Amino acid sequence: MDAEIITVQGLTKVYRVPERESGLRALVRPAYTAVPAATDLTFAIRAGEMVGLIGQNGAGKTTTLKMLSGLLYPTSGEARVAGFTPWERKDEFLSRISMVLGNKSQMIWDIPPLDTLKVLAEIYRVPADEFRRRLDELSELLEMGDLLTRPVRNLSLGERMKCELAAGLLHRPEVLFLDEPTLGLDVSIQARVRRYVADYTRRYGATVILTSHYMADVLALCPRVILIHGGRILYDGELNGLARRLAPYKLLKVTLGAAPDGLPALPPGAEAIGQDDQTLTLRVGRNDAPRITAALLNTLPVADLVVEDPPLEAVIDKIYQEGAL
Repeated sequence: MDAEIITVQGLTKVYRVPERESGLRALVRPAYTAVPAATDLTFAIRAGEMVGLIGQNGAGKTTTLKMLSGLLYPTSGEARVAGFTPWERKDEFLSRISMVLGNKSQMIWDIPPLDTLKVLAEIYRVPADEFRRRLDELSELLEMGDLLTRPVRNLSLGERMKCELAAGLLHRPEVLFLDEPTLGLDVSIQARVRRYVADYTRRYGATVILTSHYMADVLALCPRVILIHGGRILYDGELNGLARRLAPYKLLKVTLGAAPDGLPALPPGAEAIGQDDQTLTLRVGRNDAPRITAALLNTLPVADLVVEDPPLEAVIDKIYQEGAL
């Protein structure tokens, strides 16, 4: 198994936020409130893993990525990324990572993206012929067309995001921190970006930590997720295991041979939560699913029956509402 490329132990970030008070005393002796953004985070990620960092707005996801990329100093704790302490910001470390922030731009506002990319190629010492080859590949993938030669100020959010992705991948980093990488992109380009990131990881053995409000990004790319709520880790494990652990029920989608006249009699423990013509959607306890499935097959004219976990979005929403596992 690949070695650990990211290790985090007790990582904590607390912001000192000034309290807004009136009067002379506030000027002479200002008061501050401690606001924790990340608390005692501990995890490890192996080289080549793709991990989704999920949580509500303000949960601490972006703060965590900024500490791991060296943009923020932690209040306490330790981290190692690709053998380096991130906040020391050594040149070799910076050449081996990349961070793409969906709501921030490294493009220069008044010049075309191509000029910024040329500067980045010089900074990362990308040979000229290799720069052209990589740029052609990224331009085709992201359907950039003439975007590279238009001033950044004239580009839409989605067009700027394409350029940010190109800039982030230009130097072939081995660790990718992607914060909302498909922000502002249309559905077809989102899908192409996911495929490219997955292919990039397979081809170059890169490690990816991804945050996204689009669950489709996480579902398509990340077998493992770390769920953060209130700055703390609530879950770290397989994406598929999240629903199994947190949802004590399964969904049965039962298609009948003919449309029923009203709701048919159901076995004890089966709750009807939806009916569409010939299809019933039932909620049943996990342990009761085999018994209820057998009873349905014996008592109803079943044409098809599917047993599945509840949607991941519903499971995560439940966590947000309850605030704990």
